[in-house]
Amino acid sequence: MWWTVPPWAVGVLVMVLSRGGSPGGRDLAVMAVTTVLVVAGGALLDRLPLTGLGLLLATLPAGGWLSIGILPFAQFAVVAFGLYRIAATATRRVSSIALAATAAVEILCLLSAPPVYSVLVLFAVIAWLLGRAVGQAREHGAARVSWTAAQAVTDERLRISRELHDTVAHSIGVIAFQAGAARRVIGTRPDEAARALGEIETAGREVLTGLRRMLVALRDGDPAPAGGLADLSRLGSAGLSVEIRELGGRRDLPPEVDTAAYRIIQEAVTNVARHAATGSCTVTIDYRETEVAVEIVDGGRGGRGPVTPGFGLAGMRERAALLGGEFAAGPAPGGGFRVAARLPVEAR
Repeated sequence: MWWTVPPWAVGVLVMVLSRGGSPGGRDLAVMAVTTVLVVAGGALLDRLPLTGLGLLLATLPAGGWLSIGILPFAQFAVVAFGLYRIAATATRRVSSIALAATAAVEILCLLSAPPVYSVLVLFAVIAWLLGRAVGQAREHGAARVSWTAAQAVTDERLRISRELHDTVAHSIGVIAFQAGAARRVIGTRPDEAARALGEIETAGREVLTGLRRMLVALRDGDPAPAGGLADLSRLGSAGLSVEIRELGGRRDLPPEVDTAAYRIIQEAVTNVARHAATGSCTVTIDYRETEVAVEIVDGGRGGRGPVTPGFGLAGMRERAALLGGEFAAGPAPGGGFRVAARLPVEAR
């Protein structure tokens, strides 16, 4: 509210000095009334912008009662400041009404003034335009912040969804596969059924441990430790015969590449256990100079029709894309299904 007072005080001082003497009683009374209007109008601009501007506009005709021989510019300066404030903080509708009201009142007050003083109306319009520019910049900044926050929430939801899928899907696939095997042999081969139940227990404990680790990481804000290519030996717990081939010589990979390669292989093997109706698959890891390529091929039904992407394929494709890699999935030339990914690695 107080920023309306300095221009008003300066204007009053200029009027008094230009008069060359002390103001008379009527001038003092008019100055006192207009000062109250300026302070009250400035105080109301943020809460009741049109009411506050109305009080500031009321100072314009009051200036005509002063006996000073110059046009009192202080009122016009304060009105321009108020119009700027409204344009910068209020809605477009309110600021447009404020501009129209200001222009109408100022034109009426300047009808008997020399034509040169019409520039004061232009001054008010310029103040309004500056205020609108500031207001729009603030709105765009707020919208940008809101969009960034919403995008961060979306990215976090996708990350949580991906991690939850990676943590749960493989173990649930193992449980389903081993439960089916136990059901088929429990009456004839109890030892094999007991072994399958043991695999179910192990997989259940693993998924519980993974979920706890992920929940702790989400609560603390730290990324949960994820598996890597060194953990591929655990894939055999899905009840499949997984043949792992390594080409080019194993070497250390950046953590994000190591994790992405492992997750892609893990999900592909899980899909084999779920959908391929086969007991084996081959995993090939090719360590190249500037990339690592992984390929998972099963000997199942495969199919020649189009691939219908699910959450698993979408997650694998996203992991490869985030690292600037390539991903492909579809029927293998010799039958079965093939999943392949190429992840770039900086040359060493």
